[in-house]
Amino acid sequence: MDHNARMNRRRVISMAFGTIIAVLGLLLAPQFCDAEPAANLHGTGIVYLHGKGSWPGGLDGGTTNALKEEGALVATPEMPWSFHRRYDATYDQALAEIDAAIAGLKAGGASRIVLMGHSLGANAAIGYAARHPEIAGVVALAPGHLPEVGNMRSFVSDAVARAKMLVAEGKGDVPQSFPDMAQGIPLTTTATPIVYLSWFDPNGPAVIPKNAAAIGAAASPVPLLWVVGKLDPIDRRGPQYAFDALAKNPKSKYLEVFAGHITTPVVARGQVIDWINAL
Repeated sequence: MDHNARMNRRRVISMAFGTIIAVLGLLLAPQFCDAEPAANLHGTGIVYLHGKGSWPGGLDGGTTNALKEEGALVATPEMPWSFHRRYDATYDQALAEIDAAIAGLKAGGASRIVLMGHSLGANAAIGYAARHPEIAGVVALAPGHLPEVGNMRSFVSDAVARAKMLVAEGKGDVPQSFPDMAQGIPLTTTATPIVYLSWFDPNGPAVIPKNAAAIGAAASPVPLLWVVGKLDPIDRRGPQYAFDALAKNPKSKYLEVFAGHITTPVVARGQVIDWINAL
């Protein structure tokens, strides 16, 4: 069996195993996360950022509804990496959209803001906190989209070079077809070179360790809950990948749960709510 065939076989096995784990996680999750409310969250605003290719509020594990029941105000904006939008704005423009969601929560009475994101949404939440140390906390659920490492970096390297060339030629605003990747699965997307580089340049703004270092260097570092499933590939990178650099607030916590990338939010729901209540 040649190398490509072996890699394809491994990918299929991995995807099948991930699907089985996702189903088991959904079936078993209630015994882990149906805790009684620990406190009243009136005055707390929660911005939930969905993952890549998802939708507003998608795959949150029921956490936003549980937080609403405790009195929190919740915003679930559709971000530029949604299924329908797929990279129609740069990373920095996405952070500006978070500003708008926060403004809406404050207008509704929120006096403190917690960002919560899943996968690429967690990436953006960390990036926002790096630039806005005044927020009350961040919950990063199964952080994803790592353009600077591993398969992602090698998979998009030619496309990043092509995008840089197009920008240099004055074609940075002309939409092009580019490669993308979600949890090791190759995809394609359409974006302008300028937008694409903001998400996929290994030295760009979407690099989690870079943003984590900025959080850790702040005078008053934002508290962050890093939640990762033991069956999620990013778990193998451990806290040294980015958490150690940002964990300068005593309330910051690295939490592992028995879940995959998709099921981490539902399995960790109770512990996430407890952490937000303790802020």
